[in-house]
Amino acid sequence: MPRFAANLSMMFTEVPFLDRFDVAAKAGFTAVEFLFPYEHSADAIGERLKRNSLTQALFNLPPGNWDAGEKGFAARPERFDDLKQSLHAALPYAKATGVKRVHLMAGIANRGKPKAIAAFRKSVVFAAEFFAPHGLDVVIEPINPRNVPGYFLNDFIFARDLINELKIPNLKLQFDIYHCQIIHGDVTMRLREMMPIIGHIQIASIPSRNEPDGEELNYPFVFAELDRLGYRGFVGCEYNPRGKTSDGLGWFKPYAGVKP
Repeated sequence: MPRFAANLSMMFTEVPFLDRFDVAAKAGFTAVEFLFPYEHSADAIGERLKRNSLTQALFNLPPGNWDAGEKGFAARPERFDDLKQSLHAALPYAKATGVKRVHLMAGIANRGKPKAIAAFRKSVVFAAEFFAPHGLDVVIEPINPRNVPGYFLNDFIFARDLINELKIPNLKLQFDIYHCQIIHGDVTMRLREMMPIIGHIQIASIPSRNEPDGEELNYPFVFAELDRLGYRGFVGCEYNPRGKTSDGLGWFKPYAGVKP
């Protein structure tokens, strides 16, 4: 049975961020993820996790000025120093939360330019080597161009080929089913093919990015397929609730309380 992690950047936004740990636990989640923790102290987040017996499944490395449209540095050759600083900034949060994987964002860059490809490759290797002694995996996530126009990593095949080429043990694929369906389709066959390199999975309905209870994909089938494939990682609920988060958790009730 899949182990679901509530994405606290998108779910339970009816309450302040730190209080979302409490309501997620009350709703039956045993794990959480979020985009960025950096507006709060690492100790405060660690305390909320411990208080609620929650596992931290994932968070993103610092992306730069998010409000100004920055989405990471990894494919930006002129921002390599910022990339290195972002790894150090994330480390206290990794230690305080006990997280085992962090998401390295590629940034806005043209994948047709060799310098951007070289910068991304360099950044991925550097980040993986930086976090390896701390027991952390680095995951890279293709993001569809409809939601983030100009994002460098917008192709699952490119990500797969890079991971397979580099053969770094702690470099994995973050397989967001919502993004895969928009970019490529054929989600189940891609899951079957890429499962050996997948480190994290995320879900949302397609095309609306709401609760995974309808629209294009049959998520009960997908969840059963993850079991058939032997996936033992987390499934992050990175969706925008249609209304109050708790009112849309009918899909989750059969899985509530599943332990990491």
